[in-house]
Amino acid sequence: MKGFIGVTDNEWFDFLAQHPGIDEVNFWQPGGSTRFKALVPSEPFLFKLHSPLNYIVGGGLFAHSSILPISLAWSAFEIKNGARSLSEMRRRTEKYRRSRPSPGEDYKIGCIILTQPFFFPREQWIPIPPDFSLNIVQGKTYDLSAGLGLTIWEQVSEILKSNLDPKSFTDLMEISDIPQERYGKPSVIVPRLGQGSFRVMVTDAYQRRCSVTQDKILPILEAAHIRPYKDDGPHRINNGLLLRSDIHRLFDSGYVTVTLDHHFEVSRRIKEEFDNGEEYRALHGNRIWVPSSPRFQPSPEFLSWHNEKVFRE
Repeated sequence: MKGFIGVTDNEWFDFLAQHPGIDEVNFWQPGGSTRFKALVPSEPFLFKLHSPLNYIVGGGLFAHSSILPISLAWSAFEIKNGARSLSEMRRRTEKYRRSRPSPGEDYKIGCIILTQPFFFPREQWIPIPPDFSLNIVQGKTYDLSAGLGLTIWEQVSEILKSNLDPKSFTDLMEISDIPQERYGKPSVIVPRLGQGSFRVMVTDAYQRRCSVTQDKILPILEAAHIRPYKDDGPHRINNGLLLRSDIHRLFDSGYVTVTLDHHFEVSRRIKEEFDNGEEYRALHGNRIWVPSSPRFQPSPEFLSWHNEKVFRE
């Protein structure tokens, strides 16, 4: 198992450490030019403060990386970006960018999405390993099964064991301690997602286009739960569809649905109740676009639930 020690914005850490109980965070990268590829899902990402505070102070489990307009990163994660507002987030990111953006520019940033984050109190901070150079700007990868990496992970595990209740500790260790052979193309383990993670991962899984209309205008695309979270629907990619905002509302209201064989179905009630809706009825029967990976395609279980419980025939 690998782990990554990432150099952390101190204000980001201080802000989030004051908000116990959050389920996910966006560890942003100000440049927004390349996606983070050092870890696979569920491997640990640890936080190291800027010098002279050369300590490991917390971490989380890597879920996904993306490059997003800063406005979308804010709307997906809000204070889980480690800032009180979008303007404060912009101030922080712009401090590290090589060139200053124009006022109001919706520039892109790198997003490293972490679930089940943890933050250590000051007395439990861990000194960085001796081979972690103070010249490192972004971070360094370690093998957590041997050498210095193993030593660090054992220290982190002991602190987590003392800080978390037994069930939370067991859950975290089970997710993060997955045998290496289970990674790769045959199977990728995805840690438990929050709402923001769900939104970004569905957006990327559907290649940033509406599954029904193929629209690619990102501000009007929304990650829809097939079975809503309030009705016990999980934050999982196979419980999601990327839909244009108007189609999302119709889907949630039951005026449209998706069949088990991935065809778009429009209720006759649109015509009966509104004497309108030709644009939507023209899409009736079309096959929607879904991700190529079967693991990310809409679950038949959730589609059946929507067909039976929500759709207005």
